[in-house]
Amino acid sequence: MKHVHYTDVKREKVDDPAATGVNVRWLITREDGAEIFAMRRFDVKPGGHTPHHSHDFEHEVFILEGGGTLKVEDREEDLKKGDVVFLPADIEHQFVNDRDETLSFLCLIPYKD
Repeated sequence: MKHVHYTDVKREKVDDPAATGVNVRWLITREDGAEIFAMRRFDVKPGGHTPHHSHDFEHEVFILEGGGTLKVEDREEDLKKGDVVFLPADIEHQFVNDRDETLSFLCLIPYKD
């Protein structure tokens, strides 16, 4: 079992040249005994964005704070606090913070062995 406040988990800058103003906290990992999924919290500063990318696995996202735009393949979706996003495998996507406050979201991904 693990029970901590998220601010007690190390915040790391996303080390990808295609990302701007993005930090991640790996909230739950294999080190905690989670064998199937990892839970991450992303914070995207105003004007920041994640890389435009895809994965060979699905992931689930919950918007905690702020808002922005989700670019999915050839369209854009508005994001706001409380929104839930399911991204199937192999879908090109990018989270963009085009607002004045930090965009924060949880992202759950399966482990790939």
